[in-house]
Amino acid sequence: MQMDISILVSRSAPKEHFEEFKIPLQKGMSVLDALIYAKENLDHSIAIRYSCRMAICGSCGMKVNGRAVLACYTQISELKSGEIKVEPLDNCSIIRDLVTDFAEFFSHHKSVHPYLIRKDAKENPVKEFLQKPEEVEKYLQYSYCIKCGLCYSACPTVAADKEFPGPQALVQAYRYIADSRDQGMEKRIDVIDTAHGVARCHFAGTCSSVCPKGIDPAQGIQFLRRYTLSLRR
Repeated sequence: MQMDISILVSRSAPKEHFEEFKIPLQKGMSVLDALIYAKENLDHSIAIRYSCRMAICGSCGMKVNGRAVLACYTQISELKSGEIKVEPLDNCSIIRDLVTDFAEFFSHHKSVHPYLIRKDAKENPVKEFLQKPEEVEKYLQYSYCIKCGLCYSACPTVAADKEFPGPQALVQAYRYIADSRDQGMEKRIDVIDTAHGVARCHFAGTCSSVCPKGIDPAQGIQFLRRYTLSLRR
């Protein structure tokens, strides 16, 4: 006998409310699968954002039963509930239903100059900058970020201070500062070491608990804080 599950979807129009959809449960069904079924078969107007369905692109971030997750990576069976509440990510303005505006998120990301900066850079480089395995290890985990925004949504400091860059931006700043090939700290310091910068982190650790790629942003932020403190000596 096939079982139905109840999906409560946050709708933004004509006013914010939850709408219930009954979805026939299938083996291996993810939350994204259930939402796509609802959109294709029950209500074409449901607004969701997704792409790869493989937890690589980060497009399908949303809150499921109060927790920021990737919908494609979250199995219905793991939730152990016949009723599932789906909402847009926190700390981002809502475009419609489950789709949020990432303009502010990406603005913070760009502000830390998330790329290698070399003082001796040339238009046509003629050599590569080799690294030892231990040098790569210093920043490797932070390079796995897919910019899904889950850590930004879960961060209580972002909720209280919109000028705070957020875990993703700060950790990307550290990813390049920790890279032995980079020489761009001078360009990043005005964003990192301010009243709204790395010192504002309360070390709640929620960013690390929701990261779908196993990155530890809270640890990276503490490394970044230690680095900025060393510059003041």
